[in-house]
Parts: sequence; structure tokens; C-alpha cells
Amino acid sequence: MIQLCNLKTFRLVHSIFSCTFASKTNRVLVGDPKPSHFSLQSQLLCRHVTSEISANQHNFTVTYLINSCGLSPEGSISASKLVKLQSAERADSVLEFLRNYGASQTQISKLIRSRPTLLSTDPEKTLLPKLEFFSSLEISKVDLLKTLAFNPHLLAVSLRNRILPTYNFLRSMLSEKNVGVVFKHNSWIFLEGHCKHVVPNIGLLRESGMPQPCISFLLTRGTRVLMVNPEKFGQLVSEVKEMGFNLEKSTSVNALRALCGQNKLEEPTVYDCLGEETYANNGSFSEQDGMVVRNDCQIFCGPGSQFGEETYPKCSVAKVLLLKGFINENMNLGSLVRPAEKQFLEIFVNRYLGEVPELLSVYQGKVDIQDV
Repeated sequence: MIQLCNLKTFRLVHSIFSCTFASKTNRVLVGDPKPSHFSLQSQLLCRHVTSEISANQHNFTVTYLINSCGLSPEGSISASKLVKLQSAERADSVLEFLRNYGASQTQISKLIRSRPTLLSTDPEKTLLPKLEFFSSLEISKVDLLKTLAFNPHLLAVSLRNRILPTYNFLRSMLSEKNVGVVFKHNSWIFLEGHCKHVVPNIGLLRESGMPQPCISFLLTRGTRVLMVNPEKFGQLVSEVKEMGFNLEKSTSVNALRALCGQNKLEEPTVYDCLGEETYANNGSFSEQDGMVVRNDCQIFCGPGSQFGEETYPKCSVAKVLLLKGFINENMNLGSLVRPAEKQFLEIFVNRYLGEVPELLSVYQGKVDIQDV
């Protein structure tokens, strides 16, 4: 806390400086070689007091960030470069607001560590309108707080100029529920906005013949793919075409997501490996479906994929189990294909042989998926 004596000293210096040094100002400004001794003392004293006040203010900010916000000493020093607290009153009101809303101490620490300037805001005017808007996206308060802790910058951007325009764009193509899915899993679009990358990338897909349902599916489940630089995205679309995928089919959406997954943009799920269209067919394969499924598997588990060619049999088993309803579509594909062979056979093949006798033959490549 800034000491009262320092404030009094500063007022005294300011008075002296105003009344006495001001009369000498002209000589100092024009470079008088003999400025008064008193005026120099006034300047030095003023600088000293100002520096001391600044130091005290900095120390108070660091101490507050440690004791009230749960930041580490290193994190507090770093955060104090972005915010200078005059008193605890405003900062306390922000913390109390977040606690009352349901944020845990860990979540509050993450928020303040990333956006320390939140402590200087008026929570009722700045934070409440955004939280009310985000709460309207058909997501639970638990998921909302998790998303904000992961991406605190959402509380700093303009609701009117950035968040609402992006929401309106998403809502023009997606249901309210799916906009909530985008917010929960790909909230960065509300920071970056949709104009720079997403709009031109969707335009390219439309020009290439992709129907709106497929575009909406990609926007919901693979938002980050559409946020790729348009030049890079054009290369991905060309690569998908060269691999023989028809952009009018939803399997091309999975191909785009898979290629981006290789670049660590996102890791696919078992659902991605199967493909929306085939899954929606309730496990009924035609010969053409089987070819598409095998192509899908080739993206995730074939030569040059992020998992490796040797995992292709595991991917085939995953497809069968998913179609039969034995595994969840949201299971991370990596957690399924990475176990050693013995462990994989134990968990995903042997235990289901009673229900799917051909499963081992699928794994060994002796039986095609469409024949199961």
C-alpha cells in the first residue's frame, strides 16, 4: 500500500515545485548554464518521491497477486508488468464476482495469470454481459468456466465488435447447440474472428462442390481446420482431391481433419476414422462404402500418417467395434491404436470374439470390414 507519508511528501514537493521551481522554469528550458541550486534540489526530490511511490505500487501489486490471486512469485512479477493496482478495492470486487459466479481458485488464478488487467475492470459492466452471453450458448456453467480458464482472453475482447459478429456468422449455418459445441471445443474463433480465414476457406469449399451439410459438419467438429491460413487450406483441399476423395461426400471432411491432425492441429477420434456418412448408415456397408472406409483408415493409419502404417489393422478393428456399438465414438483414436499388439488383442479383439467371431480375421487382414 502506498504510504501516507509519501503522499504528503509528494504534495509538499509538488507545492514547492509549482511555486518556486516554476519561476525558474524558463531559465532551465532555454538551457540557462546556471540554474538555481534550489530548483535542481526540487527536481531530484520530486524524482526520488515519484520513484519510491512507483516502487511501492509495484510491490503492492505483486503481493496482491500472490496472496489474493494465488499466483507464484515469478508469475506475479510477470503479471505486474501489465497491471498496476492503485488499491485492493476494485481487484477485490473482481475476485468476489468470479467466486460468486462459481469459479474455483484454480480457475481464477489461470484467468488472472493470463489476463491480469481483468483486476482493473468493472465486473458488472465488463464481465457480466459476456458471461450472460456465453451462458446463452446452451453449455453448462461448468463447461463455460473450463473454457474461460483455458482461454481467458475471451473476457478481454469486445462483445459487440468481435464476439457477437462471429456468433451471428456461426448461427447463420449452425444450430444454437452446435454453436455451443464450437465455443466449448474451438473457442479461439471468437478471438480471431471469422472474416480473415474461415470465410474465404468456406468459399473455397463451396466453389469446389462441398454441400452445406458437410461444411456445417466441418465448422462444428473441425473449426480449427477452417482457421488455417487460406493458402495452406487450399493445399489441403487439393491434396484431398488428389487422394481420390469426393468433396460432395462427408468422408472428405474427415480427410481434411485427418491431414490437419497430422500437423498437430487436432487429434482424431474413432468417429473421425469411421466417417459420418458410414456411421449414419447404421453399419450397413455397400462395396463402395467399404472402399471409402478403407480410404479413411488409410489417412489415419496408412503410410506417412501420424500413427504409422502398422496401426492400420487396429483402425479396421475400431471401425467394426464402433459400428457394432461396442466402443464410444468420442474415444481418442490414439488411445486405441498406440497400445502394444498383445494388449490391444486382449482389450479390443479377444473380449469381443463371442459377439464378433470374424474380428480376429479382420485384424489379420483375412476378412474385409464390409463382410463382417
